[in-house]
Amino acid sequence: MSKDWNALSEKMSERLAPSMAKDHPNLPVVKEEGCYYWGRDGKKYLDFTSGIAVTNVGHRHPKVVEAIKNAADELSHGPIGVIQYESILRLADELAEIMPGDIDCFFFGNSGTEAIEGALKLAKYVTRRQYMVSFTGCFHGRTMGSLGVSTSKSKYRRYLQPDSLTYQVPYYRPADFENEDGTVREDEAIRQLERDFYNLFKYYVSPDEVAGVILEPVLGEGGYVMPPASWLKKVRDICTEHGMLLIFDEVQTGFGRTGDWFAANTFGVTPDIMAVAKGIASGMPLSATAANHKLMQQWPMGSHATTFGGNPIACSAALATIDVIKEEKLLNNTIRAGEHAVHGIRKLKEKHPVISSIRHLGLMIGIEITNPETGSPDGEAVLRILDLALEEGVLFYLCGNEGEVIRMIPPLTVTTEQIDNGLRALDKALTRFAEEKK
Repeated sequence: MSKDWNALSEKMSERLAPSMAKDHPNLPVVKEEGCYYWGRDGKKYLDFTSGIAVTNVGHRHPKVVEAIKNAADELSHGPIGVIQYESILRLADELAEIMPGDIDCFFFGNSGTEAIEGALKLAKYVTRRQYMVSFTGCFHGRTMGSLGVSTSKSKYRRYLQPDSLTYQVPYYRPADFENEDGTVREDEAIRQLERDFYNLFKYYVSPDEVAGVILEPVLGEGGYVMPPASWLKKVRDICTEHGMLLIFDEVQTGFGRTGDWFAANTFGVTPDIMAVAKGIASGMPLSATAANHKLMQQWPMGSHATTFGGNPIACSAALATIDVIKEEKLLNNTIRAGEHAVHGIRKLKEKHPVISSIRHLGLMIGIEITNPETGSPDGEAVLRILDLALEEGVLFYLCGNEGEVIRMIPPLTVTTEQIDNGLRALDKALTRFAEEKK
């Protein structure tokens, strides 16, 4: 078995595209459960990535596994519309109960980028307008439509020439509006947002040609930036004033990650359209473009379609995921565990000068790493710290325009003891990094 694995691993660069296989840290694993991976090296690793915010109820939660097995005994595929099946109907009904505002109708796909593509198509179809507005720093996916509204890193758009039907305005910038004590000059941030939209509409595109405005309510891959609720509410007001549809990309923030079902609830802002994926089905491929049924009914048969979207096994996993979040009170645990984690990270910040800021909402935590001498974002340092942390037994991931933010997104089932263990490992990694720099 070992020989087979090694032989296959050696061929990975030939058999898998680098754009798929070359990520960090490429840890060989043989098993996952709860908050842990088991490596081929025999070590047990704390996972503070949740499969990149996917396994919110933990890896292989028994209730989710049981739902998958039971569903596979009945249906493995079922193109909805050609046939009907209970899991997709129940899931749509369950989602309608937890979505923000009046959102109650769904188009199911397989991935986050599909949900974004659906949101963009829906907005343009129902408004009969051609342009979109997105925010610099946001990430929405890698297919051509979603890439056209993504600007978290310029390298994602290299050579691909996404369409010119999208305009960008700046996302909320903490350095411009936050004081040293952490308070926010919200009035200044809102005035700047108003100026940005004023200039966009005056010089680039008329608002009556804009179908919608899309953004992440919390910046994800772009660096875990949390704007004040008042800033998001102003975006909502601008959209309402000009008849533009507001689209929230909740692919990463959804299903409890921020301490509520969705960031829209956390901030008290209801969009017209939402894109959800990742945590929806605990690792099974599933996503949804969501809107109020009155809006969605304007999107007739043939205007959008799917073969695999809403797979019956994936829908069953999603139903079990929602049940687990409710039954185990994981929204409450997210808030408690998140506060405990941030308290511990603040102690690390006092000890390690490379930590410049901590960004957090629920269990969506970003630890910014900068060069203490220059104050510049230090993506190279992050990669080394992550390698050292892995050696200490805990897996983190990174984000930010320059990879300067350590992304801490453990499963919502994480305990305070597991958080303490993980932060002790991070402390050791930071100490080792500092010693290497001497």
